[in-house]
Amino acid sequence: MPCLDESETLGICIDKAHGWARSAGVSVEIVVADNGSSDGSQRIAAEHGARVVEVSDRGYGSALSGGIAAAHGRFVIMGDADDTYDFGNLSPFIERLRDGYQLVMGNRFAGGLEPGAMPALNRLVGNPILTRVGRLFFQSPVGDFHCGLRGFSREAIVGLDLRTTGMEFASEMVVKATLKGLRIIEVPTILSRSGRTREPHLRRWRDGWRHLRFLFLYSPRWLFLYPGLFLMVLGFLLGLWLIPGPRTIGDVTFDVQTLLFAGLAFVVGFQSVEFALFSKVFAISEGLLPEDQRLTRLFHYVKLETGLIVGAALMIVGAAGAIYAFANWGVSADFGELDPSDNLRVTIPSVTAIAVGAQVMLGSFFLSILGLRRR
Repeated sequence: MPCLDESETLGICIDKAHGWARSAGVSVEIVVADNGSSDGSQRIAAEHGARVVEVSDRGYGSALSGGIAAAHGRFVIMGDADDTYDFGNLSPFIERLRDGYQLVMGNRFAGGLEPGAMPALNRLVGNPILTRVGRLFFQSPVGDFHCGLRGFSREAIVGLDLRTTGMEFASEMVVKATLKGLRIIEVPTILSRSGRTREPHLRRWRDGWRHLRFLFLYSPRWLFLYPGLFLMVLGFLLGLWLIPGPRTIGDVTFDVQTLLFAGLAFVVGFQSVEFALFSKVFAISEGLLPEDQRLTRLFHYVKLETGLIVGAALMIVGAAGAIYAFANWGVSADFGELDPSDNLRVTIPSVTAIAVGAQVMLGSFFLSILGLRRR
């Protein structure tokens, strides 16, 4: 149980857990991971038969990480100490863990929410949106990403190397468990009104943003790759449409100004795709994401030299276009006043090719640096 000034409800939660363990015939220890309480929570925990672990680093994730590291059991059940979760009925979690599941999530929406247990904005907007984003990004089977009552194999979760220190710890556990292929299942659980009178530590907008930020940072595909590919395709198709000449739709004529923005879209899109590769390789090398076999196979064929050749070829094509545009200026206008609409149709694609070619070469060097084996 992570704890920060929970003196009003901590004893109740511990007593419920002890009562369940006796009735179920389960051997347990109750660990209270105290995060700097100043209301006597440590004394209350000890008086009710819990083991107190002091965690100096502040934050929900820090407290849970400290408690999990200190736990001795094969299975761990974590839950908030504010009496919102029913520690008197933990048998469904233990049963699923004994069946071989490595992460058993509570689902508050399947089990039921007592009136006033969850603010309407969290219930109708925050939790459903964040859960859907997580399911979309990571193909996770979990229907309630942020339920604070969950059980797991201690060995499996420690192996995930969880690192976040705040409320986003809840999302990190689910995301990494999904990516690592752990066996995950949900059981219904009831969420009750908090038994404390003080304000909750949860900050709706700040913590919601931290969850969303984490989901994006752990999914380079959705953060960088898909938007980048969209911009590249849009810029490429728009460029092909405009290079032959102006195009008119209704009363609106699209000319070289639009072609310039098409080139910009392609360059920015390519940068975004490169960042997807950079972040994926970095995350894998740092152990933040599991190995991606498709990426490994790709790098067997696409090496630094390949990138340098492709980048140099693009720059040569761009330079050739620039030379052609310069020669055409001399032939058609004797280096005098020139119709921009004519010359820019060659200049803009040429500059785009040079820019992308340079990015390919520089990006190839950077990927090689990221891929260096470190002792």
